[in-house]
Amino acid sequence: MKNTSVDGMETEEKKSKKEKIPRQQMPEQTPGVRVKNFDEVPLGYSEETAVLEAKRCIQCKKPGCIAGCPVDVKIPEFIQAITDGKFLEAAHILKETNSLPAVCGRVCPQEEQCEKVCILGKKGDPVAIGRLERFAADYERKTGQISIPDLPAPNGKKIAVIGAGPSGLTIAGDLVKLGYAATIFEGLHKAGGVLVYGIPEFRLPKAIVEAEVDYLKKLGVKIETNAVIGRIATIDELFAEGYDAVYIAVGAGAPVFMNIPGENLSGIYSANEYLTRSNLMKAYLFPEYDTPIVRGRNVAVIGGGNVAMDSVRTALRLGAENAYIIYRRTEVEMPARKEEVHHAHEEGVQFKLLTNPVEYIGDEKAWVTGMKCIRMELGEPDASGRRSPVPIEGSEFVIDVDAVVVAVGTMANPIVPATTPGLETNRRGYIVVKGESGETTRPGIYAGGDIVTGAATVILAMGAGKQAARAMHAYLSGK
Repeated sequence: MKNTSVDGMETEEKKSKKEKIPRQQMPEQTPGVRVKNFDEVPLGYSEETAVLEAKRCIQCKKPGCIAGCPVDVKIPEFIQAITDGKFLEAAHILKETNSLPAVCGRVCPQEEQCEKVCILGKKGDPVAIGRLERFAADYERKTGQISIPDLPAPNGKKIAVIGAGPSGLTIAGDLVKLGYAATIFEGLHKAGGVLVYGIPEFRLPKAIVEAEVDYLKKLGVKIETNAVIGRIATIDELFAEGYDAVYIAVGAGAPVFMNIPGENLSGIYSANEYLTRSNLMKAYLFPEYDTPIVRGRNVAVIGGGNVAMDSVRTALRLGAENAYIIYRRTEVEMPARKEEVHHAHEEGVQFKLLTNPVEYIGDEKAWVTGMKCIRMELGEPDASGRRSPVPIEGSEFVIDVDAVVVAVGTMANPIVPATTPGLETNRRGYIVVKGESGETTRPGIYAGGDIVTGAATVILAMGAGKQAARAMHAYLSGK
């Protein structure tokens, strides 16, 4: 008992000293400037600021932050390396378990994972783990001192990965490190999945995604683009070609609409199409890229998640005078990251909360001109724990709009399941797996990410890839 007490006193003393260093803010573009460009909003830590923030970590003997990380990053170790000024070593520690640290440092919801369980957060602000991760990964990339770890001898087994999004990239990187030959088949013309088609440049620059993908290629991952599995080849044909196992990571990219009157009017996009045109097809770089995209003056985005925030902030940058978030609950229930909501407020997004569209109104050219909405109030909690929105009878009103983006969710693309006999899916079309292993109902076929869970976060998809890599390795090595 005495030792435990002494350890506790030491921890409290260290904690007290660390609390005197405030959490270091990250510089950002000012709202008035950034809303006119697509450059990244947060500017990153300087070396001095990163070291100061790293010094806040008290190096717990039982760090909860590691357990809070879906990809098992050795958080205290990489932070200690930054404290010691060993920035490249910090990056190498990150890459032991995370092949996409520069991505995670930008889009991972650390506040709900590793930072949520940081002991400093109990009485103050947690260590800025995500910002430090971004710093270390950026430092390595900017200095060009990217090292490739020693790899084992090839074990002679081939893995096919379907989809080059976060989950597919993660499992491919992990399996190559175990001696497998991994080939990713990507349906689009660039690797990255949601990282390149969904998340805007101002939140995740595409050059950073490209650098992370290039690192995986240097590890030995092969990537074939413009390769839609289920069309150019089936999974059974991949097995016939000599692949020993297959991982399905095709995401949940099929759009969802609300099925209300007028939804077929021109000027109404799914968020998938709107963001893909802007991000992957670079509509925001007009006239350098002449990708057609509506540049409305009054743009409404339906939804309250990160995709909705990405869409509405994109609309502002494309020239909207009024950009609205239409959400049927209050801001408290919004699933979007608080940082994204905060940035949207700063940039002038107008939030119309407890509001739900019921009909679109169009002109003689079948172009949307208005959106009839109804006011809502919160009733009892639904299955997710959030209070269910209930319409207020007789409260309808009209908002003038000339463009609408529907960001109310996505659903599974059926191409792969439909062309793979014996692969079980649930009633919503998502692939059924056994626990966290990613095993499907077909031996040798694994799946993970949004095609299993439905739309979720980048880091959870990566975590699924990591779990499946372990299970697949055990399966193929006879364990």
